[in-house]
Amino acid sequence: MKQGTIVNRIVMLVLFAALMIYLIVSAWQGFTGRITTVTSYSYTLDDLQEATGFLARDEYVLPARSALADVLPAEGEKVSVGQTVAYLYQSADALERKQDIRTLTLEKEQLEYSLGRTDDLSDNAKLTKEIMQQLAGLRASVSRRDFTGLEDSAMELKGLVYKRDYTSESGGDLTALQAQIAKLTEDINNLQSKSSLDTSAVYTDRSGIFSGLVDGYEALLTPAALETLTPSTLDKLAGESVKPESNTVGKLITSSRWYFVCVLPEDQAKRLVEGWAVDVRFSRDWSGEVNMTVERISAPENGRVAVVLSTTQHLSDTTLLRRQTVDIVFSSVTGIRVPKNALYQNESGQWGVYAVVGAQAEFKPITVVGEDDDYYLIQPLVSATSVEDKEGAKKALRPGDEIIISAEGLYDGKVVRQ
Repeated sequence: MKQGTIVNRIVMLVLFAALMIYLIVSAWQGFTGRITTVTSYSYTLDDLQEATGFLARDEYVLPARSALADVLPAEGEKVSVGQTVAYLYQSADALERKQDIRTLTLEKEQLEYSLGRTDDLSDNAKLTKEIMQQLAGLRASVSRRDFTGLEDSAMELKGLVYKRDYTSESGGDLTALQAQIAKLTEDINNLQSKSSLDTSAVYTDRSGIFSGLVDGYEALLTPAALETLTPSTLDKLAGESVKPESNTVGKLITSSRWYFVCVLPEDQAKRLVEGWAVDVRFSRDWSGEVNMTVERISAPENGRVAVVLSTTQHLSDTTLLRRQTVDIVFSSVTGIRVPKNALYQNESGQWGVYAVVGAQAEFKPITVVGEDDDYYLIQPLVSATSVEDKEGAKKALRPGDEIIISAEGLYDGKVVRQ
């Protein structure tokens, strides 16, 4: 065997052995140096107390002399003095007649709208093109939930449809359109003459926010009654079967201030101060957070007190609410949530977490601002104004950092990834 061949084989064996050793060492280091990480994120920790209670308002029930009623205002709509809130009908025929009047009136309005825009009435193809464009615009508005000009757009679309229909029927002759308007006017007048005998209107003698829900609590939960409310009287009210008044068309909420009254444990109620504000979070039948004023805290009864809160916010959004379970938020703190087992002490005894930065572990000092069973809430990064602050900001923990939970022999600057 030639000497060159032996040398080549020895070199190849040495390189192979070196490669195998490297792979074995890398695998061993990877196995023994395995790290477990978690991503940090922003989190708000609330200190709160759940409570079940009632909404109370100044409410005036609108009576009706007939079971057949056509209510006009929408839920939560503002109503002024003297406004018509409903029509009452003595029979089903009267109700059907009113609906016919409404349909004919709408058709007349559309025809009058078309007649007022006669510049392109004779161009059927142009009208068709405009109808398609208007339909596309309506679809785009609905898809992006932009309803600000929806009523005007719908009116214009109906007018275009009427114009095209009458263009096809009359060849652009306005005489037929005017005759149809006159015929509709006559029909409407005849129906209105008959309606005067069996139809009446309900007018308001005061202003307020309209609600169609009459539940029987209107006379029981008044602002005046809340001044002497106790835990026992509220318990009794919660256990009663309350029946609403019959023959009503709704009610008016006549004051902008509304109330939430509930019973709290005495130790929790001590955290409230009359005249101070507290956030109340609704999440059942309506979702929203309302800032309310503590109006009254009753004397304790068997370790419980009645608490009355008030606000002028979101009245129109809460008209249908009566008995509700809410969260009374005493305080909230926002920070970065990290698991408790991710905290370490460095050589100086300072507490912090190790985060993966590039391929290394970097120690980030922290300040704990809150905690729960299995995590700490860490103070978030603040703006840096000085050179020292900016240097510290580079080391500060941020949402989205990859935090090391467990690893062997951690220290600042240790290479944790190849």
